[in-house]
Amino acid sequence: MRRIALFPGSFDPLTLGHLDLIERLSALYDEVVVGVMSNPAKKPYLEDEERLRSIERSVEHLANVRVALSHGATVDLARQCGAQVMVRGLRSVTDFEYETVLAAGYRYMAPETLFLPARAECGAISSSMVRDIHSVGGDVAKLVPQPVMEALARRDARKEK
Repeated sequence: MRRIALFPGSFDPLTLGHLDLIERLSALYDEVVVGVMSNPAKKPYLEDEERLRSIERSVEHLANVRVALSHGATVDLARQCGAQVMVRGLRSVTDFEYETVLAAGYRYMAPETLFLPARAECGAISSSMVRDIHSVGGDVAKLVPQPVMEALARRDARKEK
């Protein structure tokens, strides 16, 4: 049986911390599905298709990783892709508290939830930090993969028109 892990998130945008987790998961599982979750109630910083394309380009060096966009529930995506586990990254105690509550709720509807701690050098990086820095013209090149930098540049170009 193929071991499939689902790594869901909004990835708005994908950070080097996310990419590190994906690379580590790629070494542990036969297949990793990066679930790009879309919430219609929220206004994304990068549009769904832009996030999807920039993540695909960021993980193209990992043969056993695929990226899936989902507008539905995370548990539904886990079932659709045949995942045995859902993996959540942890940067802090606050993340742990939030994620354990979610995992308890998913316990009866979804596969097991596993937590993977962030490496120390990635522990402070978050998508919200990247958005905040980028929105005021700051340089986020050391926080995101190159394809995400390109997506952010396209976003800026559209805003200027």
